Amino acid sequence: MSLAPHPAATADARSHEILTSIRQTFAEKGFDGASMQDLARAAGMSVGNFYRYFPSKAAIVQAMCGYDLAEIQGEFAQIQAAEIPMSCLRERMLAHFDEEGMKDGQLWAEIAAAALRKPEIGEASRQMEETIVTMLTTIFASVTRRDMTEARQRFEGQCQMLVMLVKAMAIRTAQFGPASPALAAQVVAVVDRILAEISNDIAEG
Repeated sequence: MSLAPHPAATADARSHEILTSIRQTFAEKGFDGASMQDLARAAGMSVGNFYRYFPSKAAIVQAMCGYDLAEIQGEFAQIQAAEIPMSCLRERMLAHFDEEGMKDGQLWAEIAAAALRKPEIGEASRQMEETIVTMLTTIFASVTRRDMTEARQRFEGQCQMLVMLVKAMAIRTAQFGPASPALAAQVVAVVDRILAEISNDIAEG
């Protein structure tokens, strides 16, 4: 039996390598400022070969959303498997608020700006946020002993607020640097209030 990797898997791995190598250039020069030549150079490949993997900058953003979402899904799987999922969720969320966790803030600021002008990027960003909200809902449904439909109706606003906090803090850190202790304390207080509110809202019966 051949042990050679499947061609699709090899191409997928190569695409991931390219995205990793161009993230910084994309973030620093911006969606409009970074040319395909700039990005190909950052990836160490010819422009023609680069176009074989990503025919447009919109395709690059869509792929970045997909890979980042795959990482987030892995993180949520670990949270769901934790002994105390809500404590694990809190820990993972707060880890995203430190300087290292905010390293992609400039990139997501550029994607947010591009989403206003490019419908396909806006849709990729929306789908990513929707998937994260669904994953949060899954955890909250389990913790509060509700089915997904009821949990979604009950906690959708809280889920969206948590996603917005992480995104806003990442973008703010990219623009102004790490949050002040006062701001960080306020953000943590909001996260704690939301998680405590949900944890205490156990379904009757």
